[in-house]
Amino acid sequence: METRPAASSPLRQARQAWNLLHVDSTGARTLAERAIAAAVRAADTNAEGWARLALGFHLLYYATAAEAAVELHRACAAFDTSGERAGRLVAGAGLARSMWREGRVHEALAAVLPLRDEGVRVLRHDQLGVLLNTIAGCYSALGDSSQAFAYMFEALRDAGPSSGRGFDTVLHCNLAHELLQIGDCEHALQHVDQGLARVSRLSNARLLSVLLINRVICLTELGRGAESLPDIAAILAMPADASGRGRMGAHYETLAIAALRAGQTVLGAELVERSRADPGLPVPDERIERVTCAGLLALAQGHPGAAVEALQPALAEAGSDGVEGLSLRVRAQFFAVLSEAHEHGGDAAGALSALRRWQQLQRARAQLASRARYQAAALQTELLRLQHRLDENDARRRSTERARAELAATNEQLSNKVQEVQALQEALRQQATQDPLTGLFNRRHLNDTLPTLFALAQRESQTLALVIIDLDHFKSINDEHGHAAGDQLLAAFGELLADHGRRSDVACRYGGEEFCLLMPRTDADGARRKVQALLRRWRAQSFDLDGVVLHGLSFSAGVADTTLALSSPDALLKAADDSLLAAKRAGRNRVDVARCAEVVVRH
Repeated sequence: METRPAASSPLRQARQAWNLLHVDSTGARTLAERAIAAAVRAADTNAEGWARLALGFHLLYYATAAEAAVELHRACAAFDTSGERAGRLVAGAGLARSMWREGRVHEALAAVLPLRDEGVRVLRHDQLGVLLNTIAGCYSALGDSSQAFAYMFEALRDAGPSSGRGFDTVLHCNLAHELLQIGDCEHALQHVDQGLARVSRLSNARLLSVLLINRVICLTELGRGAESLPDIAAILAMPADASGRGRMGAHYETLAIAALRAGQTVLGAELVERSRADPGLPVPDERIERVTCAGLLALAQGHPGAAVEALQPALAEAGSDGVEGLSLRVRAQFFAVLSEAHEHGGDAAGALSALRRWQQLQRARAQLASRARYQAAALQTELLRLQHRLDENDARRRSTERARAELAATNEQLSNKVQEVQALQEALRQQATQDPLTGLFNRRHLNDTLPTLFALAQRESQTLALVIIDLDHFKSINDEHGHAAGDQLLAAFGELLADHGRRSDVACRYGGEEFCLLMPRTDADGARRKVQALLRRWRAQSFDLDGVVLHGLSFSAGVADTTLALSSPDALLKAADDSLLAAKRAGRNRVDVARCAEVVVRH
């Protein structure tokens, strides 16, 4: 068993610095520097590695990639000496991030992918999240949103909530960015707003600035550029040091485009000049946006010819499909402005040509969105569950606070909680996918999800099992004990399904006392065993209904899988429904499995 040097004060300081990276960025750096000095004095290479790791990641966020790489290489050397594999893997992910920051995306992906398998075995919680999010970021920069969503989902699932460390805020930010790439600006804006609500509890100006920039992009894409002006002012007010946004680019070109789209020509001109004066070699997106904002400024000033001339140097790069790190969103934006410039200059042919290229890029975005939709939906569902857990933790923590001195802070937290709940309720009203009584998904969500999971099972040659469950004699319970008692049983059964299902399973209230389970990568026999275990648990429960104790309740269930119903999701539903009907006709209190179109096997 590994001996953990927990008694080492430098190591405790170093790990605390790591935990504070998103919560208190300035405090994290101060603590990391102290830990480095203490570790060097004590010749504690393990503590030195973790302290330099925390400092390296701080520099990734607030300084240059080259400065961060120096500390990360030192961390690697310290970990190599101490034999600490977890820290060495995270440092390797940090070095890949530094390559990605410098625009070397393929090189970064080639460096970080080989770390994945060992990382899954060795790393825990937010450390694993850093590794997986680095892979997600590389795929995002390469325009592969489907893979980016998949790794973000894996990061969230495997890394856990990391309550209190700002991990959920980073996920909101990353998800918003990727949704922007596929053109889902409404959902991106929702996640930005949720991230902003959470970042208000942290001391992390850089994360705030990234969220604000994402909101500026969302509002501009939605044609609501005027609403982004307060955010632009807030970003410009942040100092370019560790007390603000750090030395990362302020994305002046992005802000300039938003200001010009909002009709603020003077502000737009100032931002274009700041963009031109901003040092460093911009990554492809920034390079194209820098040209785009210059063209848009000329157009806003009434000079369409100058706009076309300003855009011309980037035409070949924006029109190329092979530029590493150049997003479809930025390319489409470039051709939209080019089309406007040609149109205002009276060049109908040029305007039409640019418009057709814009349409091609928008279709490519739609195709990218179609491929990524399933992974995006899974990630958003998991993020919603994470928010529920964090909110419950907040509520429990607040319930223990009794000191009058903390009353003001408690009221502020309560206000934030109300805003989060209102935002969540609004999102749920819009999506209308949850059954309020049981907490499970509803039939609408089933209708939306089943075709996707069915197609995914066929494409990956995997089996999808579907189960329909009907609570036995439920009508008689309603008649004898009232609908409140029936609701109590329905809620309890929903809790049973939620507590004993896998994260990949989808549990829905099908209607009345009927429920439906979708079980990916599970055949009918596996689903039968799972549902039989649920039946035993349901039989063992008892309920006090106004002094009358009910026990030994049962249900009937029908099971089918895609090896039976190959033709369509409706065929799969019908096969399970026929099996359920056979179970009820055979006396209820059983699970029946469809083997073929005419045969049902009872258990």
